[in-house]
Amino acid sequence: MTTTEESSAARWRGVELGTRTVCYDESDAILYALAVGAPATDLDLVFEERLRVLPTFALTLAQWAPDELGARGGFDTRTAVHGSQSLEVLAPLPRAGELTLSAKVGEVWDKGRAAVFEVLVESEFFVATWSLFAPGAGGFGGERGPSAAAAPEGEPDRTTTLSTREDQAALYRLTGDRHHIHIDPEAAAHIGQPRPIMHGLCTLAAATIPLARVVGAHPADLTSLSGRFAAPAFPGDDHELRIWGEGTDLQFDVRTGDNAVVSGARATFA
Repeated sequence: MTTTEESSAARWRGVELGTRTVCYDESDAILYALAVGAPATDLDLVFEERLRVLPTFALTLAQWAPDELGARGGFDTRTAVHGSQSLEVLAPLPRAGELTLSAKVGEVWDKGRAAVFEVLVESEFFVATWSLFAPGAGGFGGERGPSAAAAPEGEPDRTTTLSTREDQAALYRLTGDRHHIHIDPEAAAHIGQPRPIMHGLCTLAAATIPLARVVGAHPADLTSLSGRFAAPAFPGDDHELRIWGEGTDLQFDVRTGDNAVVSGARATFA
């Protein structure tokens, strides 16, 4: 590592962020399912006696890890944005209980004017990776890292609609991410948005529910998920979910008009 790297964002590469035990019960898992758009008629997602926990619920349990890096000064929390997310499911989440999660910084990529921090969270049930885009933190002479996933070629094999509710961001905040831009019009205006925006993780997770239906899978049978957050989405909007691939290994994106809000996405179901 060069002297420049030692005094820069690169010094966070490999840093341990700690281990935490997180607790939840059936009500937490049901609230999450409702917040990402599960209808009340899907009893195995919203009724404790039949409950199957959505795998993406794990991402709310692990949100403390990227927050911890920001709190330690790894990046400027006022300007950094969540660039992309991945989730590998190792085992189904129990209906309720305690999970021990360990977190660390993975790679730190140099994008020139920005750095990208990877935060990895591991448990016996999942491995999740946050990619955080930090403007002003690049230029330390490190590797640029992988490029964004290429868009699938040709027209999608299938399309469906991802509908969101006007209260969806307000409800999703109750699962843990209470950033003001998702509820306060003044905070949204401060980042140049006309109204509060959806959480990227809410949009990505919400897409897995209609995606599973289209391919004849169950949303709780998700085994892996990834996607890049390309643009803000707004509560109450309907989006086009475009799907490439056959079977249960799929590429997809989420679009509003001609603009992608989630791009380069992939999901697999058991």
